[in-house]
Amino acid sequence: MPSRRSVLLASLAAGVAMTTRAHARASQPATPVNFDVPPHACDCHTHIHGDVAKFPFFPGRVYTPEPASPEEMAALHKALHIERVVIVTPSVYGTDNSSTLFGMKARGANARGVAVIDDKTTEAELDAMQQEGFRGIRINLATGGISDPNVGRARFTAAVDRMKARGWHVQLYTTLSMISAIKDLVLASPVPAVFDHFGGLEASLGLEQSGFADLVALVNSGKAYVKISGAYRSSKLAPDYQDMVPYARALIAANADRIVWGTDWPHPDSSHVEGRKATDIAPFYAIDDGRLLNQLPVWAPEADVRKKILVDNPARLYGF
Repeated sequence: MPSRRSVLLASLAAGVAMTTRAHARASQPATPVNFDVPPHACDCHTHIHGDVAKFPFFPGRVYTPEPASPEEMAALHKALHIERVVIVTPSVYGTDNSSTLFGMKARGANARGVAVIDDKTTEAELDAMQQEGFRGIRINLATGGISDPNVGRARFTAAVDRMKARGWHVQLYTTLSMISAIKDLVLASPVPAVFDHFGGLEASLGLEQSGFADLVALVNSGKAYVKISGAYRSSKLAPDYQDMVPYARALIAANADRIVWGTDWPHPDSSHVEGRKATDIAPFYAIDDGRLLNQLPVWAPEADVRKKILVDNPARLYGF
């Protein structure tokens, strides 16, 4: 039978562990930026995970992230010399965009948002979002493992129908096979499509992998943007992800006016882990965003092209 002292020590240890978890910090860059970042540069893919008491998670989520505050994001961007930011509502909030708005308000005029909506979202709510700085909606097929092309086509078509009157873009987190399945819809869309994280390609499969040519063609057409973000989601070759170089260069060569860059901070891990329940805390990926940003001159050696990717394209797409 445990002694009173051992029970007390165990309780104290548990309290310390809970306190440590409650105050876990999102990543900050360890490597200084090694090139001149142009004024008004934009990080086009981030998330805010506010105080769970104020911003509760969606009960149907597939993972539970650690906290990530606006103050931590501001420190990240100060270190990276990034002025503007796009905050995207992650799947863990369902259609509740309040944590994203909380982060946007902290950054003021330098922030834009991408919302998640459903058929219950009213036009009046979308009008209010537009006033607050939202400029697009996100369809997240990847986190939920949705691969049925009929589902993807239906959801993209419905999203375009909602967005065409207000000129917002439709952002998709999906795979190359889904991009191929909706290619005709994207080409016919009156609003831009924006593909997250290199379109979900797998670096190990090579440039000839199925669907990559379709992604390049959509970028070349001008109908789609690609976020060259989250390289670690496509590549296993940390910390510089050298096998991503040919993909980044191919997309930039296709149409440098349709490429934007993002950190994917705070790097949430939504992957399936054996034994981890959806309500268990999923630690962030350990990513050095300074080192990640330093890959941009490798992908785009010309300063004028980097300015398009970091400044001009985000300004056009998000209305800065």
